[in-house]
Amino acid sequence: MISKMLPFLCFLLHIFYVPECQGGCAEVDSMTEAPVGQTFLLGCISCKRREEVEATTTVDWYFRPLGEEEYGHILHYDFPTATITSDHFKYRLEWFAPVKTSDTLVASLYLHNVTFNDTGTYRCTFDRILHLPVGDESFRITKYIEFTVLPKAKREKTAVIGEIMMYVLIVGLQLWLIVVLIYCYRKVSAEREAYEARQALKALKKQERLVR
Repeated sequence: MISKMLPFLCFLLHIFYVPECQGGCAEVDSMTEAPVGQTFLLGCISCKRREEVEATTTVDWYFRPLGEEEYGHILHYDFPTATITSDHFKYRLEWFAPVKTSDTLVASLYLHNVTFNDTGTYRCTFDRILHLPVGDESFRITKYIEFTVLPKAKREKTAVIGEIMMYVLIVGLQLWLIVVLIYCYRKVSAEREAYEARQALKALKKQERLVR
């Protein structure tokens, strides 16, 4: 179920992050659960208060496994390159940002082939430098995601029943449509035959009058 929602979440991110009008940016919280073996989107967005101000941003991601105290560095982004720094996540992390820019507002990650060892706390850090007329000003924004990996999702009984009912309804509608089409065809055919019979009768009566 979670994996089916990923395209929808990506669509939301594209809507909320509008490059032509930065006022459309909105900080959407990341989802926090995914079934094992699936692909999960770790969402991280940091909007600017003054969108007209030019800035340069780098992003770092950290991970603290469940039950541990220390964070480990897993990815660094410095436009245009995202570098995976953790062997645990090697080949499984994919940088996601709708717009490639040195002042990124969206710093999300796709985590492929989720394992139970991925359960824990993720920390997303934006280091942003604002290029102001009076000089540069730097600050840091940090966001946290408590992520839980679930066993493979089992389809609920209600979902199975709902799907069966949907197929039954579709088949029923198709059968009803076939019956309606057959009825209409027979009705049109009968009317056509009656019309032709009337025309033939008229022609026969006209011929009899001519003979007399």
